[in-house]
Amino acid sequence: MKKIEVVAAVINKTEQGQTKIFATQRGYGEFKDGWEFPGGKMEAGEEKEEALKREIKEELATEIEVGDYLCTVEYDYPKFHLTMHCYWCEVVSGELELLEHEDAKWLGLDELDSVEWLAADVEVVDVVRGKM
Repeated sequence: MKKIEVVAAVINKTEQGQTKIFATQRGYGEFKDGWEFPGGKMEAGEEKEEALKREIKEELATEIEVGDYLCTVEYDYPKFHLTMHCYWCEVVSGELELLEHEDAKWLGLDELDSVEWLAADVEVVDVVRGKM
């Protein structure tokens, strides 16, 4: 089975005393319309944090600060095995412009189940829920 290793940013902000998490909706490919945490594939020799900063810059025209490691999800999709390393992140500069996604939302704890998460991202949501 093909193996894919990616990094994902759990971008968060505090608004009126409530933590909100940034979710993006895929605009292309096999999982189009599914919701996920933004990020992407690591390049050869690239550190996870560097890859995450690069991917967010490419996808959202935004600079982030990569914070604490959150979790690694191992998930078998029908055509590949996914290893996804997730980190808490915050926006340093930029407006989270959607360059590859079709939609995005800031979700509070009580709104995390309001979108249709991709299967691997559901596991991350459970970890996030436990940390919020």
